[in-house]
Amino acid sequence: MTFEELTKNKPTLVWKQRMDEDDNLFTDENINATNEVLDSYINSLKVLRENPTEEEILECVKKVVISLNELNENYDYFIETMEREELYEFITEAARIAGFESEEDITEEWREW
Repeated sequence: MTFEELTKNKPTLVWKQRMDEDDNLFTDENINATNEVLDSYINSLKVLRENPTEEEILECVKKVVISLNELNENYDYFIETMEREELYEFITEAARIAGFESEEDITEEWREW
């Protein structure tokens, strides 16, 4: 998978469908804000040189997780179990594409959602 393919499969696409099916966790605002954070994360990984260090990739992970913490708080805690799993998969897959492999939860250290 590439960053471009991953970007086309952001969890927010499924969230929009759930919102359209009357899932009241989501609003256009929290979905758009999440999209911006996820796009920024992908872009930050893309600008790393050819062989980024684990530290460089984890710094990008830290930033996206902290940004999502803030969004979750600002939008009345819309990240629940299913959303957490979807975001985790997106974040770890992007890190893998960038060259970071781990069996551990790379979001746990900073995650509040």
